[in-house]
Amino acid sequence: MLYFAYCRIMLTTNFHPTGRHFLQIPGPSPVPERVLRAMSLPTIDHRGPEFGALGLKVLADVQKIFQTRHPVMIYPASGTGAWEAALSNTLSPGDHVLMYETGHFAFLWHRLATRLGLMAEVLAMPGVEDGVPTSWRRGVQAELIEQRLKADTGHAIKAVCVVHNETSTGATSNIAAVRKAIDAARHPALLLVDTISGLAGADYRHDDWGVDVSISGSQKGLMLPPGMSFNALSPKAIEASKSAKLPRSFWAWDEIIEMNKTGYWPYTPNTNLMYGLSEAADMILGQGLDAVLARHQRWAAGVRAAVNAWGLPIQCADAGVYSPILTGVMTPVGVDADAVRKIIYERFDCSLGTGLGKIKGRMFRIGHLGDSNDLTLIGTVAACEMGLKLAGVKLAGSGVQAIMDYYAGHPAALALRKAA
Repeated sequence: MLYFAYCRIMLTTNFHPTGRHFLQIPGPSPVPERVLRAMSLPTIDHRGPEFGALGLKVLADVQKIFQTRHPVMIYPASGTGAWEAALSNTLSPGDHVLMYETGHFAFLWHRLATRLGLMAEVLAMPGVEDGVPTSWRRGVQAELIEQRLKADTGHAIKAVCVVHNETSTGATSNIAAVRKAIDAARHPALLLVDTISGLAGADYRHDDWGVDVSISGSQKGLMLPPGMSFNALSPKAIEASKSAKLPRSFWAWDEIIEMNKTGYWPYTPNTNLMYGLSEAADMILGQGLDAVLARHQRWAAGVRAAVNAWGLPIQCADAGVYSPILTGVMTPVGVDADAVRKIIYERFDCSLGTGLGKIKGRMFRIGHLGDSNDLTLIGTVAACEMGLKLAGVKLAGSGVQAIMDYYAGHPAALALRKAA
């Protein structure tokens, strides 16, 4: 018994050193203390009147964040569950779907579709840049989707699936251009969009952009722990669900839509995460979506200034689609990015995102989202700069000075709090 007690103590002290850990991965993001406090409220009856009022509030809040007038499903699941919900509610076994590969998460979504019995076709920009597939360094090329749909004269393709903000690479795709491409091809395919890491950090407009199903999760721009995911729907998607034949029960929209009218769910929802979602929505909507999006853009620009000062390539090679959520940093050939990350973690208590799939070991990812501020990101850049130097990477200049200069020269539009 004493041995197990000792192990518990060691685990606690090893993983919780003094000071606050710098969680600068691109999700799960740092959770604000007021959200954590909201989640610590006593659990209530999910069939009682208090919960019904909470349910109606959070459903209305997430509609505002997705910028939609139509239903939004909230699942007690990860973003992967919301992927499955989007596909299983709209499609039938053997249906042909077109999936544009922009990175690792687009690849995983394709794999899930295949396991569901769909015929998943991958479309990607050809070529290689710096040893990395070109499609993994850029956003969706809408013209390629338009060309493919025009060739599909029999309308065999039932859905087009794209990732809005590719978390593995740091590229944010133009979803409005994808909708325009589908319309230009005069094709009836549904548009399904993964905005798991984009929502509430990058501009996203479900209704205005003509998206049929938007997929998101709680642990990124919404500043919550993992465990909650979303499907925002269009009337066309709801109509498609009435004839779709893929098996579904837990994910089925019809029963959820009906019960959500009174603020309830057909299963036990994650009650305390709902408290957190309510508080996070109050923070986001209270500041205003425009202010929140501008803050993320400013944070990202400061981090990119640091990477440019180091003289290292940014994973996203198209400045027009740089992500406001994260920045991918490519290490020189022969330098293992994961070894650099290990140094930064062990020496400076700072977690960075690893390279995934086809770019593992070639890059690391700096997240600039969630409960962060200028000093958080300056400290993160300092940890990265020290780690890179300790790993023997030759840097062209000081990223720390560059990010300080950027933030000093580009003050936030609104002060965080009034002076006393």
